[in-house]
Parts: sequence; structure tokens; C-alpha cells
Amino acid sequence: MEQTKALNALEPFIALTKSATAPRAAADLVTQATSNPNTYVFAELLQAPQIQALSQSADYASHLRLLEIFSHGTYASYNDAATSLPPLNDAQTRKLRQLSLLSLARDPRELTYAALQRSLGLPTARAVEDLVISAVYAGLVDAQLDPRNGAVHISAVSPLRDLAPASIPSMLSSLRLWSGRCASTLEDLEAQIAGIKAAAAARHNEQKAWAEQTARLAEAEKIAEQGGVGGGNGVHTQRHGAILNRALARMQGQRFGKRGSGSLEPSADDDEAMDLDDDELDDGEGGGGGNGGKKRANRRKL
Repeated sequence: MEQTKALNALEPFIALTKSATAPRAAADLVTQATSNPNTYVFAELLQAPQIQALSQSADYASHLRLLEIFSHGTYASYNDAATSLPPLNDAQTRKLRQLSLLSLARDPRELTYAALQRSLGLPTARAVEDLVISAVYAGLVDAQLDPRNGAVHISAVSPLRDLAPASIPSMLSSLRLWSGRCASTLEDLEAQIAGIKAAAAARHNEQKAWAEQTARLAEAEKIAEQGGVGGGNGVHTQRHGAILNRALARMQGQRFGKRGSGSLEPSADDDEAMDLDDDELDDGEGGGGGNGGKKRANRRKL
């Protein structure tokens, strides 16, 4: 927006160059354009043939040099050649200092109060603050004053400086270096992203394998429990059945003994019969071990 405004402000002076055929008229046009409060870019005016013709005039060639300083120079460069250049009025001095501030904003080391006083020819720190405030109100910079540390913090500048003729190669070199750093940074980011994705996939596969293994173990445990409780051929089921059979046999033996003797105490014969019953039950549990059961019965009789 500020650049468009500055270009529009320069249009009348570009139109006047067509009638500024005399060197003096062209020099006066340079003074008027650099004194206008709204003009900050001068490349188009500098390229006008009538302005370039000032280089052939011994009396007004300095005005062409002055316009070049306003286009891409600084206040310090004007001071270095002040003796051979036209004097500046107040409006030109303020504008050249403002434009120089835009160029100095590239290096934060040049934005201390002391450095700005030297570069812009300002007598006091208060004069530095006044200049920065005027540049902010003109829309040239976004800046903050830091009186405690004696510095100016510039966060943004308007694109209102013309390029010097020899600055394009160095600018291209800087842009290539910047592009290379950006490409390298992107490659590093892509490598990190690929590593993160690979690690996430590995964790997902590990969790999936662990979940499948856990499910298989749980299913095997469930099947084992079902076989132990409801299966007729289970070891625990056979033992439980044998114990129940022995208990029932003892209860039946006790009932028969009570009826035969008429007393509550079991007799020796009853005990022997119960032992025989137990042995027979044990033989049945052995699944075909009849000889072993008979031997144990004979031993007990002896």
C-alpha cells in the first residue's frame, strides 16, 4: 500500500520530465521531487532521459548524483560527498534520514542510539527518537523505542528503497544461499517425519502381535478350564468321582453294620468289610488293576 502511494506521488514529476528539456528545469524537478513529503521511490524518475542528460551538464550534474543518493544511497554517503553536492533543505534532510533508516534496519547493530546518531548526523538521542517516530507515522517502519537500552527495535520496513545498479548479483547470491538452507531444512524435516512414521508403525505392529498372543493364551486357558470342569475324561473329574464313591460305600457299610449288631459302634468285621469295599473301589479306579486290589485285600486279612 505504501509503495503504491509513493509511486502515485511520483507520477506528476515523471510527467513533467517531458517538458524539462533544459538542464536547469530538470535540476529543479529533482529538487521538487525529493522535497515532496509523499515521494520515497525515484527509480522511474532517475531513468527519464531528461534527468539522465544532467550527467552532461557541468553545472547540474550534481543534481543527478543527489537523486541517485535519494534513490539507493544514505545520509552518510551524502555527507561523504557533501562539498560537491547541492545543499539539502529541511524536507530533503528529514526524508533522506528516514530512507537511510530503512537501509540501516538490515543490521540490528546499526540501530542503537549512538550508531544512529553517527550515521544520520543527529545531535541527541531525543532527535533519534523524533526521527523514528516520524518514520513510523509515515508508514515506513514498524518500530519500538527502547530508551533504557538505548536501541531501536524495528520489526518491519516498507519496500520503499530502490535497488542499486550493482546490488542485483549480490542479492541473487543471498537468495540462492537462503534457498539452499530452506531445501536442507526441508530434507531434515522429511527425514524426521519418515523416522517418526517408521517408529509408530513398529510400535503398532508390536502392540498388535502382543494383543494376538494375549488372545491366544486367554483362549487356551479358557479351553483348559472348560475341559477340567465339564469333561468326563478329566483327571480331576475321575478323582472327584472316586472320592464320592468311597464316601457312599462307607456310609452304606455303616448302615449295614448298625442293623446287624444293634449297636452304634462298628464291629471289626464291619471295618474289614469296609476295607474290602474300599479296596474294590480302588481296584475299579485303577482301570484293570484287579491283581493289585486282591493282594492288598489278602494282606489286610493276614
